Amino acid sequence: MRKTLSTRSIASIAITTCILATTACSSDEESPAPDEEVVVAISEARGLAEGSTATVDGVVTVAPGTFNSATGEQGFALQDDTGGIYVSLPDALDLDLDTRVRVTGTLGQTAQQTVLNAEAASVTELGEAGSVGPKDVTTGEVGEPVEGLLVRVSGSVTKAVEDDQPYGFKVYIDDGSGEIQVFVHIVDGQPVIDTASLAVDQDITVTGLAAQYETTYEVAPRSTGDLVAQ
Repeated sequence: MRKTLSTRSIASIAITTCILATTACSSDEESPAPDEEVVVAISEARGLAEGSTATVDGVVTVAPGTFNSATGEQGFALQDDTGGIYVSLPDALDLDLDTRVRVTGTLGQTAQQTVLNAEAASVTELGEAGSVGPKDVTTGEVGEPVEGLLVRVSGSVTKAVEDDQPYGFKVYIDDGSGEIQVFVHIVDGQPVIDTASLAVDQDITVTGLAAQYETTYEVAPRSTGDLVAQ
């Protein structure tokens, strides 16, 4: 004869099932999904060991491929409230300035500059974010603390423009705090700012990415509008 459960047994099973279900639900809510991305601040990502993987959100400050003449790749730069970083990409993406994106990549060094090495598939557009203004710094302040940021420097041209083609052109300026190199990349066969019109002792203002090539820190303008000549 088949046995039947008593009312007390049924109630006990129901209570136990409810407790187990509640515990499972609570556990699911407290633990992130295994494949959930953890986004870190760019400043935190920059401090990670080489080879570490990081996911960051930021606003595009240098369009993809702008520095291709010197880097040989199609990267771009992005910035958040804590810092900035150059994202190295093998393939070009259609990203406008001031677009917010999320990128997952591997921290590395290219000619001693901290970069986030990524693939096109690891870049996600998050929408427009508004314009990012440059940080005003002296020529002597361009160094590791501002590397990766969009900066603006002013100073007098200290020497004749150096032709470093096919990579670009070198302009040197100083505001009295120390000479800095402005590296002018080539886009569509032309330098991104008008170097031909520059003369020694001329006062200019340049906006660009604070970057590093080996032991030299530099400012890299992005377009013609990044030069204001007096």
